[in-house]
Amino acid sequence: MWDKLRAHHAKVADRRFESLVDADRAADFSAQAGDMLLDYAKTNIDVEGRALLIDLLERAGVAAKREAMFSGKPINETEGRAVLHTALRNLDGDPVFVDGADIMPGVLETLARMEDFATDIREGRFAGQGGKITDVVNIGIGGSDLGPAMAVKALAPYHDGPRCHFVSNVDPADIAGVLRQCDPATTLVIVASKTFTTIETMTNARTAQAWMGEVVSDTGAQFAALSTAEDKTTDFGIDPSRVFGFEDWVGGRYSVWGPIGLSLMIAIGPQAFKAFLRGGQAMDTHFRAAAWHENLPALLALVGIWHNQVCGYATRAVLPYDNRLSRLPAYLQQLEMESNGKGVSMDGADLEVPSGPVVWGEPGTNGQHAFYQLIHQGTRVIPCEFLVAARGHEDDLHHQHQLLVANCLAQSEALMRGRTLDEARAKVADRFEGAELERQAKHRVFPGNRPTVTIAYPQLTPFVLGQIIALYEHRVFVEGAVLGINSFDQWGVELGKELATALQPVVEGKSGVEGKDGSTAALVGFLQRNGV
Repeated sequence: MWDKLRAHHAKVADRRFESLVDADRAADFSAQAGDMLLDYAKTNIDVEGRALLIDLLERAGVAAKREAMFSGKPINETEGRAVLHTALRNLDGDPVFVDGADIMPGVLETLARMEDFATDIREGRFAGQGGKITDVVNIGIGGSDLGPAMAVKALAPYHDGPRCHFVSNVDPADIAGVLRQCDPATTLVIVASKTFTTIETMTNARTAQAWMGEVVSDTGAQFAALSTAEDKTTDFGIDPSRVFGFEDWVGGRYSVWGPIGLSLMIAIGPQAFKAFLRGGQAMDTHFRAAAWHENLPALLALVGIWHNQVCGYATRAVLPYDNRLSRLPAYLQQLEMESNGKGVSMDGADLEVPSGPVVWGEPGTNGQHAFYQLIHQGTRVIPCEFLVAARGHEDDLHHQHQLLVANCLAQSEALMRGRTLDEARAKVADRFEGAELERQAKHRVFPGNRPTVTIAYPQLTPFVLGQIIALYEHRVFVEGAVLGINSFDQWGVELGKELATALQPVVEGKSGVEGKDGSTAALVGFLQRNGV
């Protein structure tokens, strides 16, 4: 099938796909899930190409793999684990079995405990030594930070609880900057580490513990843990009632739906948090039920496969025209690049096609005055994914929001249409002539034919944010299933961690640089001479 797709691409590669985009195509090359619309009309995918892509999906057995995931089969084959983050948003409690046991009673019990704890904090029944909790500091890294940090910012209009802060980097500047804003006597610290051994997280946790200990006599009383290592959390001084565990069938980058989302629940309240879960659950239902040509996660995945594996476009820009989604591109970097940044298939064979693309982006309109120059006129094609809401939350500034929407739609139109040399000449013909006219006009040519998709929704609510995150989760799953890789392990993060542990005593001067390569040894020497 890859050969057929490449042959079709070669046949249509030079086509101006603007000529395809009429009213009928706009309807045919878009799909909805509830009130969310995915438009992929501004791509070079045509009816034949879409049929080939869907055939690729069917030959890969994606439907069977999808049901295996939802039913609790150990599809994370390299680690022998089920993949059931979807169970965390299964609010109706339909049975989900892992090794013959229904996991849903435990999931719902943990959710209820989270709700009780969050409510106690928000209503002042759980307080610090200095009174009602005013600040929550979430200490984690990777999925234990990116998910809740992104979601708390995205749902700021619903934030009526304590202020939430996030610390992830072991760089002391990160935690020092956060703690400077907080009062130890009214701060709750949440330590998010499944094993309670993650070196960056535990280093920051001990720093926070020492900071709090300067004011608070019982630091453990103002700590909570998101962990399954209750022996270690007890040793740290955290009462088991404030420890919320999650199983190994929830990967870190898929974990915001459960205990890792505790900071979000405290910020927006249990009711809004459940609406967030409902949005994810609604996308799950859509993903399982909709035909492929109407299925948003499948279509988004197929567009990604067309652009990356077929067309050879190596990067993907995620461009939310919603400032509160400013952390979404970073969140999706981990979700997509850690999941599908693999070089071998399930059976250990080398991949025959490129794996996942480089994912990056920033919110509009800021990016328009930064990197859009490269997107519009650079020599490499960068597919773009726009996200935009019909309404903002600032009703008195709706006209300004309309300007934001106009900018979003204009960018996707401009990337498709471009500007010809004749059009560029006409723009400057009143100022230049002859050879200078040609030179100036060429600088104003936009090649166009640059593909985009747009995800549109009424307003960024907790429900819609849940839809967005689940949409991208399932997109990653489909792309991984088509490539035949394991999207749910992350061995690529291990080697650097191992070497860092070995290098720490070298950096500290407790052992020598014997056995290290010349470059690393020289860098250690330079940094030691300069005070490390």
